[in-house]
Amino acid sequence: MKTASRLILIAFLSLCVFQLHAQETDTVVKNIIEEATNNSQLEILGHELMDVIGPRLVGTPQMQESHDWAVANFTKWGVSARNEQWGEWKAWERGITHIDMLEPRVQSLTGMQLAWSPSTKSKGVTAEVVTIPTVKDSLDFQKWMKTIKGKLVMTSIYQPTGRPDYNWEEFATEESFEKMKKDRDSLTKEWRANIRRTGYSSREIDMALEQAGAAGIISSYWSRGFGANKIFAARTKNIPTVDIELEDYTMLYRLVEYGSKPKVRIVAESKDLGVAPTYNTIAEIKGSEKPEEYVILSAHLDSWDGGTGATDNGTGTLVMMEAMRILKKVYPNPKRTILVGLWGSEEQGLNGSRAFVEDHPEIVKNVQAVFNQDNGTGRVVNLSGAGFLHAYDYLSKWLAAVPKDITKHIETHFPGSPSAGGSDNASFVAAGAPAFNLSSLNWSYWNYTWHTNRDTYDKIVFDDVRSNAILTAILVYMASEDPNRTSTEQIVLPVNSRTGEPGTWPEPRSPKRRGGLD
Repeated sequence: MKTASRLILIAFLSLCVFQLHAQETDTVVKNIIEEATNNSQLEILGHELMDVIGPRLVGTPQMQESHDWAVANFTKWGVSARNEQWGEWKAWERGITHIDMLEPRVQSLTGMQLAWSPSTKSKGVTAEVVTIPTVKDSLDFQKWMKTIKGKLVMTSIYQPTGRPDYNWEEFATEESFEKMKKDRDSLTKEWRANIRRTGYSSREIDMALEQAGAAGIISSYWSRGFGANKIFAARTKNIPTVDIELEDYTMLYRLVEYGSKPKVRIVAESKDLGVAPTYNTIAEIKGSEKPEEYVILSAHLDSWDGGTGATDNGTGTLVMMEAMRILKKVYPNPKRTILVGLWGSEEQGLNGSRAFVEDHPEIVKNVQAVFNQDNGTGRVVNLSGAGFLHAYDYLSKWLAAVPKDITKHIETHFPGSPSAGGSDNASFVAAGAPAFNLSSLNWSYWNYTWHTNRDTYDKIVFDDVRSNAILTAILVYMASEDPNRTSTEQIVLPVNSRTGEPGTWPEPRSPKRRGGLD
């Protein structure tokens, strides 16, 4: 009887402990939601980061300013933070760009210099514009290159339409839409074949044109979204490279092809600042019971500089900063250490996060979970187990604490597959740490804001970003509180059929580990 009474007492006490823990969990989750809803800092943080600091190209003063800004905000919230150097990069600062057509009529053109473009002199460069002709072979191309000295050369494909496909799908006849796609595909195929016949790749041709005496390069990387052009890196060393929006680019192209000999003036001011140190911003709340174990909030702080990096990855940065602010306020004594990594130079090959993984094996081996957010402004709709066999056991348990109005939008995939690249979670997955990407609804991310001049504050959907901050904060809280360590057992990769060797985890896309541009 005494034994039975003891068992009943133990069961009763266990139930009480369980209920007490559940109540505490409910209280913390409730406080997270209330703080995120009633005291959100997302709009002001977004304004300061996107409107005031602006684009955050690695190696620029704005990149350094954003790191310092993040540290200042974490410090203001009572969170320990630092900038941790991982390498160096080419230092450069964007100035003004003016592009004006002077002949056959006067018109200012919409465009900007590419990242790291050389500067023009104060009067700029004025020259006739030419296109790359159809050539028979590399000898034919070399013959043509003798004619381009002092001219501006257009190097991008001519687009037959400036309307995105969804316009055609809605308004065109089926026959017209199919004809347009066929014509566009034919133009693309021929353009690529013509570039191959020059003897240069599309990545090499700008440098070849510079060596041949071209005065500058005019490109247009249309994203198939209204007015949206991708702004990447210049490859020239001494002459300017500018990107012109599709509407003006195709007009220039037609003027050249019809023999009107357009003349353009380019003023592209920039500063070559030599070499700059590159950083990750690291912030942390020390764990009270298991300080040597880590839950990591992950987002890259850098961006391309065509726009102001709002959805790539300003919104991911805002989510992680806001989640950390909330957790510090409502959960100041976590069981495990909560760490935020705002990485530098993700855009050039996950450089910041890969350097952190390489430099901090003592952290990586003790990771409870990494939550990364990158791809756009929308609410999270996908969560994969990233190839970790038991991810379902812990992720589903943590998700159960998240409000249903958030989780109802999320599709889960278990065990999922490892990420071979794409964002900073891959740096951790490749090292065997359980890292998960909070993948969001794209809001036309891929064809409108991704790496384009349209990636600006006004594209942020703050209701969705707030939802993501709540989701992230709750997942981090649950991961910190979980009495069990997460399993890092990964799916067995297939044997390489060619070598017979066991499969290996895919590496993220190749970075320049500690250096700058080629």
